[in-house]
Amino acid sequence: MINTYLPSIKHGNSNAFFLMAGPCAIEGEEIALRIADRIVNITDKLNIPYIFKGSYRKANRSKGSSFTGIGDEKALKILEKVGQTFGIPTVTDIHESDEAAMAAAYVDVLQIPAFLCRQTDLLVAAANTGKVVNIKKGQFLSAESMKFAVEKVQEAGNNSVILTDRGNTFGYQDLIVDYRGLPVMKSFNVPTVMDCTHSLQQPNQSSGVTGGKPELIETIAKAAIAVGADGLFIETHPDPANAKSDGANMLHLDHLEGLLTKLLRIREAVM
Repeated sequence: MINTYLPSIKHGNSNAFFLMAGPCAIEGEEIALRIADRIVNITDKLNIPYIFKGSYRKANRSKGSSFTGIGDEKALKILEKVGQTFGIPTVTDIHESDEAAMAAAYVDVLQIPAFLCRQTDLLVAAANTGKVVNIKKGQFLSAESMKFAVEKVQEAGNNSVILTDRGNTFGYQDLIVDYRGLPVMKSFNVPTVMDCTHSLQQPNQSSGVTGGKPELIETIAKAAIAVGADGLFIETHPDPANAKSDGANMLHLDHLEGLLTKLLRIREAVM
Protein backbone atom coordinates (compact mmCIF):
# COMPACT_ATOMS: atom_id res chain seq x y z
CA MET A 1 0.00 0.00 0.00
CA ILE A 2 0.93 3.65 -0.28
CA ASN A 3 1.87 3.73 3.43
CA THR A 4 4.93 1.63 2.57
CA TYR A 5 6.15 4.38 0.26
CA LEU A 6 5.25 7.39 2.39
CA PRO A 7 6.12 6.92 6.06
CA SER A 8 4.78 10.42 6.73
CA ILE A 9 1.24 9.49 5.72
CA LYS A 10 -1.19 8.97 8.55
CA HIS A 11 -1.65 5.27 9.17
CA GLY A 12 -5.39 4.96 9.08
CA ASN A 13 -7.59 1.88 8.98
CA SER A 14 -5.49 -0.86 7.35
CA ASN A 15 -8.60 -2.00 5.51
CA ALA A 16 -9.29 1.45 4.05
CA PHE A 17 -8.45 2.66 0.58
CA PHE A 18 -6.27 5.76 0.34
CA LEU A 19 -7.41 9.01 -1.26
CA MET A 20 -5.71 11.43 -3.66
CA ALA A 21 -7.93 14.49 -3.81
CA GLY A 22 -7.88 18.23 -4.31
CA PRO A 23 -8.43 20.82 -7.01
CA CYS A 24 -7.48 20.18 -10.61
CA ALA A 25 -5.08 23.10 -10.62
CA ILE A 26 -3.52 25.27 -7.94
CA GLU A 27 -5.51 28.50 -8.24
CA GLY A 28 -4.11 30.30 -5.21
CA GLU A 29 -2.94 29.77 -1.63
CA GLU A 30 -6.19 30.53 0.17
CA ILE A 31 -8.36 28.17 -1.86
CA ALA A 32 -5.75 25.38 -1.75
CA LEU A 33 -5.46 25.58 2.04
CA ARG A 34 -9.23 25.77 2.43
CA ILE A 35 -9.78 22.65 0.31
CA ALA A 36 -6.98 20.76 2.07
CA ASP A 37 -8.30 21.69 5.51
CA ARG A 38 -11.78 20.43 4.63
CA ILE A 39 -10.51 17.13 3.21
CA VAL A 40 -8.10 16.53 6.09
CA ASN A 41 -10.98 16.94 8.54
CA ILE A 42 -13.05 14.43 6.57
CA THR A 43 -10.31 11.84 6.09
CA ASP A 44 -9.19 12.11 9.72
CA LYS A 45 -12.79 11.52 10.81
CA LEU A 46 -13.12 8.50 8.52
CA ASN A 47 -9.57 7.22 9.11
CA ILE A 48 -8.63 7.30 5.42
CA PRO A 49 -4.97 7.90 4.41
CA TYR A 50 -4.88 11.12 2.36
CA ILE A 51 -2.63 12.71 -0.29
CA PHE A 52 -3.40 16.29 -1.42
CA LYS A 53 -3.56 16.67 -5.20
CA GLY A 54 -3.04 19.84 -7.21
CA SER A 55 -1.42 20.51 -10.59
CA TYR A 56 1.13 23.31 -10.44
CA ARG A 57 0.69 23.78 -14.19
CA LYS A 58 -1.76 22.43 -16.76
CA ALA A 59 0.11 21.60 -19.96
CA ASN A 60 -2.64 19.66 -21.77
CA ARG A 61 -5.30 22.19 -22.77
CA SER A 62 -7.68 22.20 -25.73
CA LYS A 63 -7.40 25.95 -26.37
CA GLY A 64 -4.37 28.18 -26.11
CA SER A 65 -6.41 30.64 -24.06
CA SER A 66 -7.31 28.09 -21.35
CA PHE A 67 -5.97 28.55 -17.81
CA THR A 68 -2.60 26.87 -17.31
CA GLY A 69 -1.45 28.08 -13.93
CA ILE A 70 -0.40 30.91 -11.62
CA GLY A 71 3.33 30.38 -12.13
CA ASP A 72 5.37 27.24 -11.51
CA GLU A 73 7.35 28.31 -8.44
CA LYS A 74 4.38 30.06 -6.84
CA ALA A 75 2.15 27.01 -7.26
CA LEU A 76 4.82 24.56 -6.09
CA LYS A 77 5.43 26.63 -2.96
CA ILE A 78 1.69 26.48 -2.24
CA LEU A 79 1.81 22.69 -2.54
CA GLU A 80 4.75 22.65 -0.16
CA LYS A 81 2.86 24.85 2.31
CA VAL A 82 -0.18 22.55 2.16
CA GLY A 83 2.01 19.57 2.99
CA GLN A 84 3.77 21.35 5.84
CA THR A 85 0.62 22.91 7.28
CA PHE A 86 -1.35 19.69 7.51
CA GLY A 87 1.44 17.12 7.74
CA ILE A 88 0.24 15.30 4.63
CA PRO A 89 1.93 14.15 1.41
CA THR A 90 1.23 15.98 -1.84
CA VAL A 91 1.11 15.00 -5.51
CA THR A 92 1.44 17.02 -8.72
CA ASP A 93 1.88 16.35 -12.45
CA ILE A 94 5.10 16.76 -14.38
CA HIS A 95 5.21 17.05 -18.16
CA GLU A 96 8.85 17.13 -19.24
CA SER A 97 12.00 15.46 -17.92
CA ASP A 98 13.55 18.68 -16.63
CA GLU A 99 10.49 19.32 -14.43
CA ALA A 100 11.04 16.19 -12.33
CA ALA A 101 13.79 17.49 -10.07
CA MET A 102 12.13 20.89 -9.78
CA ALA A 103 8.77 19.49 -8.62
CA ALA A 104 10.42 16.86 -6.42
CA ALA A 105 11.85 19.63 -4.26
CA TYR A 106 8.31 20.54 -3.17
CA VAL A 107 6.09 17.42 -3.32
CA ASP A 108 6.12 13.77 -2.30
CA VAL A 109 4.57 12.11 -5.36
CA LEU A 110 5.27 12.87 -9.02
CA GLN A 111 2.39 12.10 -11.36
CA ILE A 112 2.87 11.15 -15.00
CA PRO A 113 -0.08 12.32 -17.12
CA ALA A 114 -1.91 9.67 -19.11
CA PHE A 115 -0.89 11.07 -22.49
CA LEU A 116 2.78 10.86 -21.42
CA CYS A 117 2.88 7.42 -19.78
CA ARG A 118 5.03 5.97 -22.60
CA GLN A 119 7.65 8.74 -22.41
CA THR A 120 10.72 6.84 -21.25
CA ASP A 121 12.86 9.89 -20.45
CA LEU A 122 10.07 11.38 -18.33
CA LEU A 123 9.51 8.15 -16.39
CA VAL A 124 13.22 7.69 -15.75
CA ALA A 125 13.64 11.32 -14.67
CA ALA A 126 10.78 10.92 -12.20
CA ALA A 127 12.24 7.64 -10.94
CA ASN A 128 15.65 9.23 -10.42
CA THR A 129 14.24 11.74 -7.93
CA GLY A 130 13.49 8.90 -5.51
CA LYS A 131 9.94 10.15 -5.10
CA VAL A 132 6.84 7.98 -5.45
CA VAL A 133 5.81 7.91 -9.13
CA ASN A 134 2.10 7.76 -9.94
CA ILE A 135 1.64 6.76 -13.58
CA LYS A 136 -1.74 7.37 -15.15
CA LYS A 137 -2.73 4.74 -17.69
CA GLY A 138 -3.01 6.17 -21.17
CA GLN A 139 -6.54 6.32 -22.54
CA PHE A 140 -5.15 4.56 -25.61
CA LEU A 141 -3.45 1.67 -23.79
CA SER A 142 -4.53 -1.66 -22.36
CA ALA A 143 -4.02 -2.35 -18.68
CA GLU A 144 -1.63 -5.18 -19.61
CA SER A 145 0.71 -2.77 -21.40
CA MET A 146 1.22 -0.66 -18.26
CA LYS A 147 3.63 -3.26 -16.92
CA PHE A 148 6.24 -1.75 -19.24
CA ALA A 149 5.79 1.70 -17.68
CA VAL A 150 6.20 0.15 -14.24
CA GLU A 151 9.33 -1.66 -15.37
CA LYS A 152 10.89 1.55 -16.69
CA VAL A 153 10.63 3.17 -13.27
CA GLN A 154 11.76 0.06 -11.41
CA GLU A 155 14.70 -0.54 -13.73
CA ALA A 156 15.83 3.01 -12.95
CA GLY A 157 16.10 1.91 -9.31
CA ASN A 158 12.78 3.15 -7.93
CA ASN A 159 10.22 0.62 -6.68
CA SER A 160 7.75 3.24 -5.40
CA VAL A 161 5.21 3.09 -8.22
CA ILE A 162 1.45 3.61 -8.33
CA LEU A 163 -0.78 3.00 -11.36
CA THR A 164 -3.95 5.02 -11.92
CA ASP A 165 -6.72 4.16 -14.38
CA ARG A 166 -8.57 7.09 -15.91
CA GLY A 167 -10.71 5.39 -18.52
CA ASN A 168 -10.28 4.46 -22.17
CA THR A 169 -10.98 6.49 -25.28
CA PHE A 170 -14.44 5.65 -26.65
CA GLY A 171 -14.95 7.36 -29.98
CA TYR A 172 -13.81 10.94 -30.35
CA GLN A 173 -15.57 12.63 -27.45
CA ASP A 174 -16.04 10.15 -24.65
CA LEU A 175 -14.32 7.73 -22.27
CA ILE A 176 -15.37 4.39 -20.83
CA VAL A 177 -14.01 2.44 -17.84
CA ASP A 178 -13.06 -1.21 -18.22
CA TYR A 179 -12.92 -2.48 -14.64
CA ARG A 180 -11.01 -5.59 -15.72
CA GLY A 181 -7.98 -3.31 -15.85
CA LEU A 182 -7.77 -2.74 -12.10
CA PRO A 183 -7.05 -6.37 -11.12
CA VAL A 184 -4.73 -6.68 -14.11
CA MET A 185 -2.65 -3.72 -12.91
CA LYS A 186 -2.77 -4.97 -9.31
CA SER A 187 -1.08 -8.14 -10.57
CA PHE A 188 2.07 -6.05 -11.17
CA ASN A 189 2.36 -5.77 -7.36
CA VAL A 190 1.87 -2.00 -7.24
CA PRO A 191 -0.98 0.00 -5.66
CA THR A 192 -3.76 0.62 -8.16
CA VAL A 193 -5.96 3.72 -8.15
CA MET A 194 -9.17 4.68 -9.95
CA ASP A 195 -9.42 8.26 -11.17
CA CYS A 196 -13.13 8.82 -10.59
CA THR A 197 -13.33 12.28 -12.15
CA HIS A 198 -11.12 12.32 -15.25
CA SER A 199 -12.63 9.00 -16.34
CA LEU A 200 -15.91 10.90 -16.76
CA GLN A 201 -14.48 13.58 -19.03
CA GLN A 202 -15.95 14.26 -22.45
CA PRO A 203 -12.90 15.59 -24.32
CA ASN A 204 -12.55 17.23 -27.72
CA GLN A 205 -15.80 19.19 -27.57
CA SER A 206 -16.37 21.66 -30.39
CA SER A 207 -16.36 24.49 -27.84
CA GLY A 208 -12.75 23.69 -26.94
CA VAL A 209 -13.78 23.13 -23.31
CA THR A 210 -13.81 19.54 -21.98
CA GLY A 211 -17.18 18.35 -20.72
CA GLY A 212 -17.98 15.74 -18.10
CA LYS A 213 -20.56 13.69 -16.21
CA PRO A 214 -19.94 14.43 -12.51
CA GLU A 215 -23.29 12.85 -11.57
CA LEU A 216 -21.63 9.47 -12.24
CA ILE A 217 -18.62 9.96 -9.91
CA GLU A 218 -20.30 7.90 -7.21
CA THR A 219 -20.98 5.07 -9.67
CA ILE A 220 -17.37 4.96 -10.85
CA ALA A 221 -16.04 5.07 -7.27
CA LYS A 222 -18.37 2.37 -5.95
CA ALA A 223 -17.44 -0.03 -8.74
CA ALA A 224 -13.72 0.64 -8.26
CA ILE A 225 -13.87 -0.17 -4.55
CA ALA A 226 -15.96 -3.27 -5.27
CA VAL A 227 -13.29 -4.70 -7.59
CA GLY A 228 -10.45 -3.97 -5.17
CA ALA A 229 -8.90 -0.60 -6.02
CA ASP A 230 -6.26 0.34 -3.44
CA GLY A 231 -6.96 4.05 -3.81
CA LEU A 232 -9.21 6.65 -5.36
CA PHE A 233 -8.30 9.85 -7.19
CA ILE A 234 -10.98 12.55 -6.99
CA GLU A 235 -10.74 16.16 -8.08
CA THR A 236 -12.94 18.30 -5.86
CA HIS A 237 -13.70 21.98 -5.39
CA PRO A 238 -16.10 24.08 -3.31
CA ASP A 239 -17.38 25.78 -6.49
CA PRO A 240 -16.79 23.54 -9.53
CA ALA A 241 -18.72 25.83 -11.87
CA ASN A 242 -16.12 28.55 -11.28
CA ALA A 243 -13.03 26.37 -10.99
CA LYS A 244 -10.27 27.47 -13.35
CA SER A 245 -9.70 23.96 -14.75
CA ASP A 246 -11.84 20.85 -15.34
CA GLY A 247 -14.83 22.12 -13.39
CA ALA A 248 -17.19 20.12 -15.62
CA ASN A 249 -16.14 16.79 -14.12
CA MET A 250 -15.17 17.67 -10.53
CA LEU A 251 -16.97 16.58 -7.37
CA HIS A 252 -18.48 19.34 -5.27
CA LEU A 253 -16.56 19.39 -2.00
CA ASP A 254 -19.82 19.28 -0.04
CA HIS A 255 -20.47 15.77 -1.40
CA LEU A 256 -17.11 14.22 -0.51
CA GLU A 257 -17.80 13.05 3.05
CA GLY A 258 -21.06 11.33 2.15
CA LEU A 259 -19.44 9.57 -0.78
CA LEU A 260 -16.45 8.35 1.22
CA THR A 261 -18.74 7.08 3.99
CA LYS A 262 -20.63 4.94 1.48
CA LEU A 263 -17.39 3.68 -0.04
CA LEU A 264 -16.01 2.56 3.31
CA ARG A 265 -19.10 0.38 3.77
CA ILE A 266 -18.53 -1.19 0.37
CA ARG A 267 -14.85 -1.74 1.19
CA GLU A 268 -15.79 -3.47 4.44
CA ALA A 269 -18.26 -5.70 2.63
CA VAL A 270 -15.79 -6.90 0.01
CA MET A 271 -12.71 -7.31 2.21
